[in-house]
Amino acid sequence: MKDKLKRFLLDLLFPKTCFGCQKPETYLCQDCEAILEVSDIHKKLKTEHLSDLYFALEHKKPLIKNLIQQFKYQPFVKELAKPLSSLIINHFQLIEKNKNDFKDFIAIPVPLYIKRLKWRGFNQAEEIAKHISSFFEIPLINNVLIKKHKTLVQTELTGRKREENVLNAFQCENKEIIKNKNILLIDDIYITGSTTTECARTLKNSGAKKVIGIVVAITEPK
Repeated sequence: MKDKLKRFLLDLLFPKTCFGCQKPETYLCQDCEAILEVSDIHKKLKTEHLSDLYFALEHKKPLIKNLIQQFKYQPFVKELAKPLSSLIINHFQLIEKNKNDFKDFIAIPVPLYIKRLKWRGFNQAEEIAKHISSFFEIPLINNVLIKKHKTLVQTELTGRKREENVLNAFQCENKEIIKNKNILLIDDIYITGSTTTECARTLKNSGAKKVIGIVVAITEPK
């Protein structure tokens, strides 16, 4: 009942229109999605704890910036998870990756601290992970990787401060679930990689075999 009321008020205050062209009845129309030009090239990015990173777009595009902003912050348009996930799925289709390539993986979303989760009402990474895990037909696990304490907002920090901010911020519970497992670690955006890398480090140190990152957008692909 509470969710229905929230949805009603959101539709009333913010009618569903395309964030790119204001076309009604959709948050991202086909024309605007085409303008985004999802990458058809896999630019491999490897760190010490991440075996690879897949991303659909560069974050510098104004429309994708706006979509992620509306998704993560007020008015918290939870339904944007579907079109944002579709961009990732489109990327995998363009580079000819399918469920057979990840059949031995499990999906894990980057977690939120409990107070941030209550404030937003949902974990944006988990909402995206639901669609990605469904596409690849793999399990979604949300009770292993947790964020154990509050951190500063990463966008307000730069460089080394980002790494220090999230250092030891995560931990794994139910470690037996991920022992010797291959993991798709899913989030909305990769800025400097501090959060994704720290999550991957935590997972690997807790027994995971391989961790591959998947995000909607990246700031500076290398």
